[in-house]
Amino acid sequence: MKEFRNYQEFWPFYLTQHSKKSTRCWHFVGTSFVFVCIALAILNGNAWFILLAPVIAYSFAWVSHFFIEGNKPATFGHPFWSLRADFQMYFFILFGKLNAELSKLEELKKIAK
Repeated sequence: MKEFRNYQEFWPFYLTQHSKKSTRCWHFVGTSFVFVCIALAILNGNAWFILLAPVIAYSFAWVSHFFIEGNKPATFGHPFWSLRADFQMYFFILFGKLNAELSKLEELKKIAK
């Protein structure tokens, strides 16, 4: 697994590992279930829903990596940065800002060539 000095270096790599829109959609659905599980835990007063959240979220994410993207999830090598990046990607998608990030990544690739 590639080494990074900080999260700012990791974020572009994370985006490259989620290059297909369908992979990002599966991640978005999985992460949405995190919020559903938190809401269920609060509404039902049952903390077990909190334990279910990562199981559901990672199931969606990992299936997308293995069967759509065809790569190993970044969380295997960088679990904390991957978690942070997943939520960052989620909110960028939610608020319509991910395309701008993907455009920045394309510009970085052009400069690197």
